[in-house]
Amino acid sequence: MKFDMLTLFPEMFAGPLDASILKRAQERGLVEIAVTDIRDFATERHRIADDYSYGGGVGMVMKPGPIFAAAESVQCPKERGCRERTILLTPQGRLLDQALLGEFANEDHLILICGHYEGVDERVRQHLATDEVSIGDYVLTGGELPAMVLVDAVARLLPGVLGAESGAVEDSFAGGLLEYPQWTRPAEFRGWPVPEVLLSGNHEAVRRWRREQALRRTLERRPDLLARAELSGEDRKMLEAPRRESAPGREGGDQDEPAGS
Repeated sequence: MKFDMLTLFPEMFAGPLDASILKRAQERGLVEIAVTDIRDFATERHRIADDYSYGGGVGMVMKPGPIFAAAESVQCPKERGCRERTILLTPQGRLLDQALLGEFANEDHLILICGHYEGVDERVRQHLATDEVSIGDYVLTGGELPAMVLVDAVARLLPGVLGAESGAVEDSFAGGLLEYPQWTRPAEFRGWPVPEVLLSGNHEAVRRWRREQALRRTLERRPDLLARAELSGEDRKMLEAPRRESAPGREGGDQDEPAGS
């Protein structure tokens, strides 16, 4: 898959997209990431890509001409017939979730328009963007950070990008639930032991225990997710069972997983 980032501040992308999983994915040819400076397509002498808002108001608005020209310079030729979407990162867009990431992962090419200042000329929304996406109900200085979030989240869904092929399937939100809690060595730390079932070697018992913990964690922390999840009969029985006294977060040394994992 190819990602094309259209931005007024290309220097912001130096570093985050060249490390860890994304770096390996690019080296293996699974992902291609390119950054285009929108100002390179401004026709004015001083490469001006923004202007005052018609009707007055505070702040500047990104002009349509440079954005359209930048996007058209990276679009797939029509004869190739590639699956392509042009995404405007904006607080007014659809909230990014795992289902939408799955849609994007099925495309061949994503063009990401990073808004800035007071936003972009409305004609970009009406006639260029196929999607408008927000990563949350808060305001950032521009669309560059949301674009990085989207690239990272989509790339890890692509075949071969993750070392453990089941990793993306078991992540939080992937199956509509939060992920079960995780432990590693040592088996006891400062008097806090790892749950015995994880040391038992009984794979079926581990599977059931992890599923139960995922269900209970989602019930406690994100009941809105549980209300939309597809639950089996076994799942419902687990939720109805009495809560264990040794549930994670009480005696098991449970820790919150990293944000966005």
